[in-house]
Amino acid sequence: MSKPSVVVLDYGSGNVHSVAQALEVAGASVSLTADRDAVLGADGLIVPGVGAFDAVMKQLNLVNGAQLIEQRLAGGKPVLGICVGMQVMFERGVEHGLETEGLGQWAGVVDKLDAPVLPHMGWNTLEAPKDSVLFNGIQNERFYFVHSYAALQFPELGGGAFAKPKVTWAEYGSRFVAAVENGPLSAAQFHPEKSGQAGIQLLTNWVTSF
Repeated sequence: MSKPSVVVLDYGSGNVHSVAQALEVAGASVSLTADRDAVLGADGLIVPGVGAFDAVMKQLNLVNGAQLIEQRLAGGKPVLGICVGMQVMFERGVEHGLETEGLGQWAGVVDKLDAPVLPHMGWNTLEAPKDSVLFNGIQNERFYFVHSYAALQFPELGGGAFAKPKVTWAEYGSRFVAAVENGPLSAAQFHPEKSGQAGIQLLTNWVTSF
């Protein structure tokens, strides 16, 4: 039985090598590329991201990231955003007074965490839905975060033919969105590749859901 193929979008941002290594442990056949055919043809796509929202969007735009992600999602093909790779899925980000348009897959704004000490760096627990696929068997584990910005709210979606998104929350100063599962689009604010065995299990859950 062949391994599911996963492309880690290589556009100049993110811990691409550590993500790739973690995915291989999770049972995927991994490639690092921004090649259009490879991105669209893979079973799964990881969108990593570290640093500033604005910089990540600029780098994504250089490789037509918005179109590639949209085309995959339109075909129901899985995409997983990590850290700023999750944040850019929202409509816009606000950092240091600068507003940047995101990919607009979800309504809402990524803004500064309301906490006395930033960044939020280290291990934290989560509040995951009972029917979560990503957190199946690991709802009570801790995951590793490094960020100062997050989505502090998530819009009420769902109804009709569309299933309601599964939203996982965490708390640091205030509640923020830690992960989302929304049809073929999933995302995590934390770093699975830095979260030990729990992070590997989350990636395994994602890979085996294809």
